[in-house]
Amino acid sequence: MHGAGVIEGIEEKEVLGETKQYYMIRMPINNMQVMIPMGNIEKLRIRSISDISMIENVMDVYYNGETDHSLSWKQRYTMNMEKMKSGDFLEGAEVVRDLSRLNKAKALNSSEKQMLDNARKFFISELGLVKGISQSEATELLVLEPDTIQ
Repeated sequence: MHGAGVIEGIEEKEVLGETKQYYMIRMPINNMQVMIPMGNIEKLRIRSISDISMIENVMDVYYNGETDHSLSWKQRYTMNMEKMKSGDFLEGAEVVRDLSRLNKAKALNSSEKQMLDNARKFFISELGLVKGISQSEATELLVLEPDTIQ
């Protein structure tokens, strides 16, 4: 739930009396560096970034996928939170798509606004890394045109 990052190295550090190897990861979203113990990668749901074919599939779903308008805001929030927690790129794109569409139709409540902002940052960070483009260029790709709103 922190967006895409770049492993800049592996360092051995002593923390709380234990010496372990850590991935040193730079997170472009907040321009911060994170240390992740090498043994905790799977437990923390850290994955490799998507490849270009996955990006093409995700962008197709983002632009052309259906949005379920039948859910109450509480059901939608719970479902979207689960998608965000999964760390799955496609599910995160669905959150951005659906909340962006809803936001165009009517104002989101504060919880969903915050979720949309966070989901958009995560989406942009991975999209930018995979495509080798800046965050502003990636942001431009996420504009939903009126004829794609469902």
